[in-house]
Amino acid sequence: MIDARGYSCPMPVVMVQKAVKGKDPDTLEVVVDNQCSVENVTRFAKNSGYQVTVSDFEGDFKLVLKK
Repeated sequence: MIDARGYSCPMPVVMVQKAVKGKDPDTLEVVVDNQCSVENVTRFAKNSGYQVTVSDFEGDFKLVLKK
């Protein structure tokens, strides 16, 4: 799981890019704390071939990326 709470864009996207580029996981969970990061990580993930599900996580956002 990537915990990107407290980071502003583009850092959450960069963190996801590194995880995807390094291991190309089938599933990846990402936690962010703002809507801008939700939108940007979702856009990157979809462009990288992932389906994205967003849910509430301790008052923040949890994105589950699945191939």
